Amino acid sequence: MRFLGANTSFRIDTPTLHALGECNVDERGVINRARGKKMATDPILSAERIAQMTEAGLWPDRLLIDYLDEAAAAHPDRVALRDSNSTTGQSRVLTYSQLQQQVNRIALGLIALGVERDDIVSFQLPNWWQFTALHLACLRIGAVTNPLMPIFRERELGFMLRFAEAKVVIVPKSFRGHDHEQMVLGLAADLPKMEHLLVVGGEGARSFEQRLVEHPWESEMDAAALFATRRPNPNDVVQLLYTSGTTGQPKGVMHTSNTLISNCERFISALGCQPDDTFLMGSPMAHQTGFMYGMMTPLMLQTEVVLMDVWNGDAAWENIRRYGVSFSMASTPFLADLVNSDKIESCCTERFRTFACGGAPIPRVLAKRATEKLGIQVIAVWGMTENGVVTATRPGDPEEKIFQTDGRAFDGLEVRVVDANNQPVAPGEEGTLKARGCSNFVGYLKKPELYGMDDENWFDTGDLARMDEEGYIRISGRSKDIIIRGGENVPVAEVEEVLYRHPSIEDAAVVAVPDERLGERGCAFVTLQPGSSFDMETMVAYFAEQKVARNYTPERLEIIEAMPRTASGKIQKFQLRETAKQLGQV
Repeated sequence: MRFLGANTSFRIDTPTLHALGECNVDERGVINRARGKKMATDPILSAERIAQMTEAGLWPDRLLIDYLDEAAAAHPDRVALRDSNSTTGQSRVLTYSQLQQQVNRIALGLIALGVERDDIVSFQLPNWWQFTALHLACLRIGAVTNPLMPIFRERELGFMLRFAEAKVVIVPKSFRGHDHEQMVLGLAADLPKMEHLLVVGGEGARSFEQRLVEHPWESEMDAAALFATRRPNPNDVVQLLYTSGTTGQPKGVMHTSNTLISNCERFISALGCQPDDTFLMGSPMAHQTGFMYGMMTPLMLQTEVVLMDVWNGDAAWENIRRYGVSFSMASTPFLADLVNSDKIESCCTERFRTFACGGAPIPRVLAKRATEKLGIQVIAVWGMTENGVVTATRPGDPEEKIFQTDGRAFDGLEVRVVDANNQPVAPGEEGTLKARGCSNFVGYLKKPELYGMDDENWFDTGDLARMDEEGYIRISGRSKDIIIRGGENVPVAEVEEVLYRHPSIEDAAVVAVPDERLGERGCAFVTLQPGSSFDMETMVAYFAEQKVARNYTPERLEIIEAMPRTASGKIQKFQLRETAKQLGQV
């Protein structure tokens, strides 16, 4: 069969048609599903891209649930995951067969709650076994997983749940002293699409355990038939993950099984991960790092992962020693905590060999100290929610590459650095970083106009970078206005909006100030209304009153007489950034 795209024609062979699933192709070559009405989670996915990825062998056309079933059949008694619940003090160990049983039961329970294919299931959970089981259960029945960071409070959570139109919402009763159940109940009046709130550790009708885990659904329902009917196509959206944009309003990034799994395959190959590795994951699984490389990757390798719901460097070292951890990945602060811990001598083993570090450029001094002090391979990586890890250094790379770059592109992915005319710049020159390939996402929820792909499928990352002659990049800045604090994006525009609402503030601008441990922290520059006063204590209390996530609250306040502005009146943030750099550490 032959299709006409916008700029070219291309042939779709039988295997590729099978990969398309139930769909039709419009005059632009864009795929639309034929199951019924158009869904908000329909991917922006051209037949041309599917054909290219399939023919190149980059998209495996599999689901993560397939890897679980294979592992449960081949190694039923092998440990799949270990978690520790810091709220209850309890730990859980699940073998692959036990995880499979839990997944199947939860999947049937979700069906009993009325969850249909393409429905969004949102959960705000720490790194507990329930997180992994829920995602796999959603895959079983064709539902879309929407993980939410545990740090989010009413302001962020209310928008995200309402925008996603989540049918089922799952939260812990309490985590780190916060009552998540009461928080969501307080939002319920503004969430008309939410039909069920389930609470891990809850009671009665809202108990996650009673509704999904303890009830023997498999004795009442035809699991095999239901799962076969509801199995999603590998090109259906299976993950909705929010990220911060230049406007400050979160955007819902949509991924398919093919985009996610293809990236994990390349990650495993490039970094030399092995089936006998034991992973440690302290980065939240509601973040793409934890989701793809703490949940998906170990499962694809049929190996074990040790989960931490609250990060602590000393506790991490104890886990590394006790469980023979060989691989971990997180942002710069996690690595700094390991390097500065007193537990190194008693807990650092020869088996612990690799730490992949991303979220922000690794300070050269930290990478060198970690390599020398811990005797491990530090792997520098760069990526985004929209495409997972795109570039990485490789085991055995020269020190200058590891300490001074963010790596080169994986096979199946490409990066280029371009000027204002979209032309490649010379090696060493700064320009806009673009990426394309197998793991680029398939759209923003309800915002197709923001997709940001050009006619050749290059995605504008919003980052500035330099590339050397060997293809290694170094992130040099960001064109989009965010702060990366400990690997987490802080939406600057949203924080500024909160500041502007305070009666004492006339103008506000938030920029990054360098920080040795977290990479960056927020610095708020404000001008005041005549006769008004405002200080750090007032700001912290005000953000708490506004129920803004604690990590979004600026950690430095500078009161200035006037904002530096352009002739047209725009605030010159580059000047404020220079001032922030001169201020030094918070």
